[in-house]
Amino acid sequence: MRNADWILDSNWELFVDGAVIDRLGGKAELRLHHPVPQEVVLECDRPWEGNTSGYFTVLQDGKTFRMYYRGSGYDVKAKKQTHPEVTCVAESRDGIHWERPNLGLVEFGGSKRNNIVWTGRESHNFAPFVDENPAAPAHQRYKSLASVNVPGNEWGALGALVSRDGIRWQRLREEPVITEGHFDSLNTAFWDPVNGRYLEFHRFWHEGYRDIAMCESQDFVHWTKPRLLDWGDAPREHLYTNAIRPYFRNPRILLGFPMRLVPDRAKLAEDPYPALSDNVLIVSRDGLHFKRWLEAFQRPGPQRERWVNRNNMPAWGLLVTRSDLPNCPDEISFYSVEGYYLPNQTARVRRFTLRLDGFVSVNAPRSGGEVLTRTLVLPGNKLQVNFATSAVGTVKVEVTDPQGNPIKGFTADDCVEIYGDEVEQDVRWNSADIRLLRGKPVRLHFLLSDADLYAFRCAP
Repeated sequence: MRNADWILDSNWELFVDGAVIDRLGGKAELRLHHPVPQEVVLECDRPWEGNTSGYFTVLQDGKTFRMYYRGSGYDVKAKKQTHPEVTCVAESRDGIHWERPNLGLVEFGGSKRNNIVWTGRESHNFAPFVDENPAAPAHQRYKSLASVNVPGNEWGALGALVSRDGIRWQRLREEPVITEGHFDSLNTAFWDPVNGRYLEFHRFWHEGYRDIAMCESQDFVHWTKPRLLDWGDAPREHLYTNAIRPYFRNPRILLGFPMRLVPDRAKLAEDPYPALSDNVLIVSRDGLHFKRWLEAFQRPGPQRERWVNRNNMPAWGLLVTRSDLPNCPDEISFYSVEGYYLPNQTARVRRFTLRLDGFVSVNAPRSGGEVLTRTLVLPGNKLQVNFATSAVGTVKVEVTDPQGNPIKGFTADDCVEIYGDEVEQDVRWNSADIRLLRGKPVRLHFLLSDADLYAFRCAP
């Protein structure tokens, strides 16, 4: 790699797994951030929905946002479903205000005036995505995996479905495509544009724990045998879902938000199946080896109903939405479930927000800290940072050779002081131009005071 550990491209490089970091100094540390609760965007109060509506998927197709989900209800006293499960879709133009389109496709309760796109066994966990594979035929532009019945196997298997428009679906084939695993939660798949393959993630019971396994495919039909994800030295925990996708500002980084189930704890007496749940952040560069943050990404918070089994389950997908604050940059919308399972309630989806790249930062207090990257090759014309400081805080960037020696003209003293709160700020030096270092192995040395550094990139 041209005597470098890392060849950058124009995507944003995040600190979510620490992979780009050689060392931290001073009082700098990696800090996990948490999404901020906003409004309820969908209340599952239609007759075909109910208190166990779940397994939400959010995606964007052109200017339209879509939210797919299972419509279902559960009678806690009778311990049975109130009606057959169906697959529903809601749509939005901004990711904030959602409506149910009247599709007229599937009959429920004697009427087709509803937003149902599918009914039957696959509706338990129908999880669509827009296929970015350039070789995908137009009539298969949308794809989904969903669980199907298999005689003699209580955990079923995964079947494949396709659609031209995301509304009218058909089975890709009648036979299952993945048969080894436990498929009763939200199984996810997508096209990996970096490595030219489909990746799929599903639940796999392993040594008494709900774990996650991965399969690969070139055609969405023939899949490799599942391999358990490697968590390094992280402790064993029940991971109920996975919600893994490439991050839209750097598809080399896979981010996941599995719901973590804690079966030996309970908070509310009315919980029909006592347990607790939250969700965590997981990160990978290859789809197999993951860093798992042990602290919750989203805590249950002060709402009572979020301290109930299987609440705080994230939707699969992140959307970019406008900020409610004037003259502020777009932000990430993250959606999760509340009110699940409780009697006399309906499941709800609440929107949460996070700054772009704002999952993890290198944080330093007023007394200062620093981070030195691994050896990089810079490809672009300007260096940019995503950062936030206090009124007295600062960020400076020094460029060094691979041995850590500052390069003339690119020292910390030469760097124009950076302060404020920006998701895309150019870094400048008094008399040197970063283009002079293009294609050469270097290190970036960030010096911080009362600041958070979320990401950097070398832009075209």
